[in-house]
Parts: sequence; structure tokens; C-alpha cells
Amino acid sequence: MKSIHKNYFFILLISSFIFTNCCKEGKISPSDYGIFSSQDETTAFMEGDINCKTPQYWKNYIAAFPNTTKIIMGNCPGSSDDEANVKVAKEVHAQNLTIHLPATAEIASGAVDFFLAGTTRTREAGSKIGVHSWSGGGKKATDYPVGAEEHLLYINYYIDVGFSQQDAEDFYYFTIHAAPASDIHWMTDDEIDQYKLLTP
Repeated sequence: MKSIHKNYFFILLISSFIFTNCCKEGKISPSDYGIFSSQDETTAFMEGDINCKTPQYWKNYIAAFPNTTKIIMGNCPGSSDDEANVKVAKEVHAQNLTIHLPATAEIASGAVDFFLAGTTRTREAGSKIGVHSWSGGGKKATDYPVGAEEHLLYINYYIDVGFSQQDAEDFYYFTIHAAPASDIHWMTDDEIDQYKLLTP
């Protein structure tokens, strides 16, 4: 799998350069929480792109605020590193956290995958959830046949965070056909329900 293909369209090109180099800039201070900030002792606020440093940022944050039970997502355009995104999302899922989208939230691409890590997932009317295909190495997701190895990273991730095999495949293949990598599809309320993005 390519490491820079789940970021919200034009940001992809800029972010892929910036974040490919970000991990070469030295160690992260234990007090550096990156895209996470504290609203109170139990609530984290998340805003920005997920990148190679995000797993360490989250480790730092949860060490400082071990009673955290909820993440509120704001403007989160996507991720520049698929492996890092899956890693931190699995940690969040294992910690049994709620993830909430307030009315002003706008999440897209890899950030939608992160949202699915919440064992409880809620949203307010007005929040936006955007999906699209990925691309990398001169190819796009739809160039590969159904069942190809290139599709498995996120299908397996969806299963790991509680989706059935069928639901995982249904949502994944919906996303890669919903819009090309250079565009975005904002999901309707019916689509959000259909693909089980929220918990009952």
C-alpha cells in the first residue's frame, strides 16, 4: 500500500511533501500533542492532518490525560501516512473511546477512517463526512480488481474496529468509487446510515 493516498484532494500534493519529511526532524517532545488538544480531563479535541507523527502525539496526549473518554473532531482533511493512521486509530479503538462530530466538523478521506475507530460514533446535523478514492505510484484504487491485495489495508482495518467482512467491503468499495482522488464526495445522511458510520 502507498503511504500518502488518503488525504483530501489538493491537500494531498502539499501534505505528501511536508509530511514525508516531518519525521526526519528529530524527536517529539513528550509535551507535544500535535493535532490533539484538551477540552477537559476527559475530552480531547482533534484538528488537522494525520501524519507520521500522529501515533506519538496520541501517546503523549493519553499519557498526560489518561482519563480521556472522548475525542471531538473538528476540521480534519485526511492523512498523509496510511500506516500511521491505522496504527493510531487501532490504539484509539482499543481504548474504547467515543468519537463525536459537532455541527461544524468537516472530516474527509483518512480522517473518516480514523472516525471509525470510535467504539461509539456520533455526529450533529451539519457535520460533513467526505470520501474518495486513493492514488499512489501512478495508479488509483479503481485500477485494481475487487479482492486485490492493494485494497486490504483498510478493509482489514474496518474489520478490526468492528465491521463485518461484508460491511467493511461495502463501505470501502463505495468510497473508492464515490469520487476520484482529486475530488471529494460528501456523504448524504442516507449514505452515512447505509454504511453504518454511526453507532446505534
